[in-house]
Order: sequence, then C-alpha cells, then structure tokens
Amino acid sequence: MMRMALLTLVAAVLLSAAAFAVQPDEILDDPALEGRARALSVDLRCLVCQNQSIDDSDAPLARDLRILLRDRLLAGDSDDEAMAYIVDRYGDYVLLKPPFKATTLLLWAAPLITLLIGVFIVVRILRRGSPEGAEDPEDLSDEERRRLAAILKDEPT
Repeated sequence: MMRMALLTLVAAVLLSAAAFAVQPDEILDDPALEGRARALSVDLRCLVCQNQSIDDSDAPLARDLRILLRDRLLAGDSDDEAMAYIVDRYGDYVLLKPPFKATTLLLWAAPLITLLIGVFIVVRILRRGSPEGAEDPEDLSDEERRRLAAILKDEPT
C-alpha cells in the first residue's frame, strides 16, 4: 500500500512539472487575462526546446515569450493581435501548428517527401538484386569450387 502511494506521488510530481514552468511573478492579477495568456501560450513553441510549448517550458526564452505575450494582452491587444505580433517578430516557426501556406509548404511536405525517398531507395535496392559481377555458387566451374573449398578450409572459423 505504501509503495502504491509513493508511486502515485512520484507520478503526480512528474506530470505536474509543466505547471511549474510559469513563474509566480509572471502570473497576471486579472484571472481572465491570465486565462487568455495561458490559452495562447499553449499554441506557441519554445524556440530552444524540442516541440514544447512556452507554457510547458522553463527555458529563459520561453519565459521571455510568456512575458511578451502578457505585456501585449495588458496593452489591450486581442488574442489575434497578440499572436500576430509574436508571429511577425519570430516567424511561423513559433507556432506549434503553423498555417499551411507557401512559406511553410516544405514544413508540411517534409514527412511525405522523406517517406517517398525511403520507398524509392528500398524499391531500387530490391530491384537491383545481387551486385553486378557477383556469381551464383551454382554457376562456378569444378575448378573454381575446388579453389573455393580450399580457401574456406584454410580460414579459421
């Protein structure tokens, strides 16, 4: 029973690690504005982390972006205006779900292109068969078989 309680406690601490990313001095006094900031920061990528939102990251740049977002909301920006300001400043890469447009086409197509290249390589390898110049053992003459047997017999195993 004690072991189960300990495991539950450890799991709760590990799963709540993201809750510690937003520092107390960043939290806005107005609960409505803070709720908007948290909702928006979930969609913004930490630029130094691997696919982590700024809401979940404790990196200094993520903190700067959270503060910038809150400053824009305090200045009276709508959600769209605050997001547009950050995207204008950092580019579409700052969005965890970038829009589909000409400048992000490669980003959206990269997985498909990679898959097609992989399939092409596998098909080429399979069609090629054995390398050129390699002979099938059945195609060896009696003399070649004797030489091969002698070579293999002399080699340590």
